[in-house]
Amino acid sequence: MEKCGKNCCAVCDRLDECGGCDKCGGHPFGGNCIVTTALTKGDSSYFEDLKIKLIDTVNSLSIENLHINELFLLNGFYVNLEYPLKNGQKVKFLNDNDVYLGNQIEIKDSDRCLGVVTNGEILVVCEYGCMGENPELLLYKKL
Repeated sequence: MEKCGKNCCAVCDRLDECGGCDKCGGHPFGGNCIVTTALTKGDSSYFEDLKIKLIDTVNSLSIENLHINELFLLNGFYVNLEYPLKNGQKVKFLNDNDVYLGNQIEIKDSDRCLGVVTNGEILVVCEYGCMGENPELLLYKKL
């Protein structure tokens, strides 16, 4: 079912919608998957090297409370938060139909978390409350 061997299809609650990698050709929900994209550029070691590079990039940002040891596959519809702008508009920076790498870091002695999401081309770092409430964009960076 999975081209990448990451077992993401087995744990996805939307598998019936996309049918897995074999059916969707590595483009779940019509979007892009960071693993599939990486595998078109190299083998599985290329993907693992990319993850290490992205983890190092995140940890070099010097954002308080932000340190990660792993990046996990995440569906865009879970992590594509709407950020309020100063002019009152709200914007999303990701694609609901893509699969990203990311992580969540609980901030000690706070009800807020830091979130990290990347597709290998952009990096988004944000802070938010329970269930993604009141998100604040901390960083949007092209890689």
